[in-house]
Amino acid sequence: MTDREESADEEQNQPAGGLFTGLRIVSLCTLLSRVLGFIRETAIAGLWGLSPVSDAFVGAFKIPNLARALFGEGALSAAFTPLFVREQEQHGRDAAMQLASSVFVWLGLWLTALVAVAELVLAGTIWLAPLSAEWRLWLWLTALMLPYLPLICLTAQMGAVLNALGRFVWPALLPVLFNVSSLAAIWILQRFNLTAEAQAHWLAGFVVLTGFLQLAAPWPQLWRLGFRPHGHWLAMRDRIHELLGMMAPVVVGLSITQVNTFCDTMIAFVMSRPQDAVSSVWRPLEFGTVSALNLGQRLFQFPLGILGVALGTVIFPVLTRHAERGDWQRLRDDLSLGLRLVFVIGLPASAGLWLLAEPLAVVLFQRGNVTNANAQQIAEMIATYGLSVWAFCGLLIVQRGYYAIGDRITPLKIGLFVVLVDVILNFSLIFAIGGRGLALSTSLCGILQFGLCLLFIQGRVGRLPWWSLTSNAGRAVLAALGMTAVASWVLQQLAAGAVNSSGRLLQLGVTILAAVVSYAVLAAVLRLDEFWMLLRPHRDAE
Repeated sequence: MTDREESADEEQNQPAGGLFTGLRIVSLCTLLSRVLGFIRETAIAGLWGLSPVSDAFVGAFKIPNLARALFGEGALSAAFTPLFVREQEQHGRDAAMQLASSVFVWLGLWLTALVAVAELVLAGTIWLAPLSAEWRLWLWLTALMLPYLPLICLTAQMGAVLNALGRFVWPALLPVLFNVSSLAAIWILQRFNLTAEAQAHWLAGFVVLTGFLQLAAPWPQLWRLGFRPHGHWLAMRDRIHELLGMMAPVVVGLSITQVNTFCDTMIAFVMSRPQDAVSSVWRPLEFGTVSALNLGQRLFQFPLGILGVALGTVIFPVLTRHAERGDWQRLRDDLSLGLRLVFVIGLPASAGLWLLAEPLAVVLFQRGNVTNANAQQIAEMIATYGLSVWAFCGLLIVQRGYYAIGDRITPLKIGLFVVLVDVILNFSLIFAIGGRGLALSTSLCGILQFGLCLLFIQGRVGRLPWWSLTSNAGRAVLAALGMTAVASWVLQQLAAGAVNSSGRLLQLGVTILAAVVSYAVLAAVLRLDEFWMLLRPHRDAE
């Protein structure tokens, strides 16, 4: 049996159980990563509070973190996976690995050159331009963390290879490695008597060190699977340029959500008043808005990562193989299944974040230098971002459907239109409702983008089973409303005892338990079978 026949035999008619097994693996690893990420963000907030140093570090970290979110959590995988799968289907695994190694080398060269140019620009700006202390610190931290960008992009490309081959554990564990390393760095820094600015500089250096660790971790498994650097990568230069040109609109299209949140941060950084200022005509945002947005995004990204990113990671190779083989019915079936899973889990997640925003902010972040007023500011961001969890999860699935069939332009056009709408809404809302206007703009634009992508994909894959989707979504809404009513009642009943940290933690824990149990009961009553598919291993065999 040839290598091509062997790989095709491994993947042909893969049962749905493979999807759910992969989803559980990625979801559990993502859950662990998100929990550790919360601990990391809480540690940083406790270290500096909502202060100018915190704002500068968060703003600077947004650039490499944007690269991590784009490339480490889907965009590079979405661009590269169809190319890798097509090469494997047509020419076998050896040819696919040769393609992957050539892309790795060229990607590394181009990104290193890009970072070198950016570092020169930053150095010139820092030394020559008249800057305030906040801006100078922000640029220094950006320069220190910028080398993380090529490291995480190369790591993501190796993860895309592993995901395409059905190996999900290592790519899903790499964010865990990042968070563990970051927590270790924070713990070490707290042992020394350093100023806040010095701590920020050292922590920026640890970010880059963690990038090297993430890049090295998957190599043993890739080596066993046949990934080898080939000496003939120069001969493939023209083809690599062609492939990178094909990847560019995919990366841009999938980056819209991250670009919108990045714009939120930059607008907040520019439009926030200095710490000692009382009011300002053209700066309507209070100081600390950048950090509050960042912490709100962390809570928003928790369910988005566990469901949206995890499901998109697992379902994408499946959709790509269906498209490569021209099996449109199975592609529509699996795409519909992904959307139904999103509705069943995403809608209650949105309701839960909206309802529990305040107790979550108080329990998770109100310590150290984070005051009660800061916690209320964070809670506003959590509730507003939480409104759109279900839409952003669905968007990740629908976009994978476009890229699986080779349509890179439609989601790009929709995304660019949404960016324009987001910018307009940002500057309209911040003068009316303050910092939470940035979060509301992103949420509304996410819902708009999901709706437009879902509407137009039918022209490429055929009519979706709308009756099944609307019935599923309607029952999920009813279950989420019932869950919210039960959880709200429990929250109010325990409010009197939530006067200290242990009481607030008990209130939050019991309310979450009540929400989960009530939603499970309602899911059974309303026959939301997709909810139980996620929990019952024996359903995989069906």
